[in-house]
Amino acid sequence: MLCNICAKNPATVHLTEIIDDKMTELHLCEECAQKKSAQMESHFGLADLLAGLADLGGEFTTTKKEEKIKCPRCGLTYEDFKKVGRLGCGECYSAFKEALLPLLKRIHGSTQHCGKSPDRKAPRVPKTVKGKNELQDLKEKLHKTIQLEEFEEAARLRDKIRDIENKKK
Repeated sequence: MLCNICAKNPATVHLTEIIDDKMTELHLCEECAQKKSAQMESHFGLADLLAGLADLGGEFTTTKKEEKIKCPRCGLTYEDFKKVGRLGCGECYSAFKEALLPLLKRIHGSTQHCGKSPDRKAPRVPKTVKGKNELQDLKEKLHKTIQLEEFEEAARLRDKIRDIENKKK
């Protein structure tokens, strides 16, 4: 299949655009996909989106103390991050941890990286990845049921967690 834009190179990137409830499929070569990506970046501004999310009111507001935090490695301040929407280096995650946690929770739905689970149809699916995620989910459910004082469900979850942990040994 050839690229829909240049019609010269083979299409390696496949996009689906939905504009005004109209779905359009685009099949692009590497070069045209990069141009399209740059065009979308300038139009939508990913950095502006992140900066806007960092600037949300309510529970996501930052204190003066958090805004004055500075990364020891690259020198970026949290105030600069809010303007630019990009962190300067890997150390920024540690330096701005307290201020970033609510933002990461809002964007990703969690503050802990769980990784990507492999497709079940894949030939060599490591069971440890699925097992770790399942165990973590069960422990979170157990904690919630205890808080809600649903002790019968909590006991069932506790037993299931024990079974999984004993199978690992």
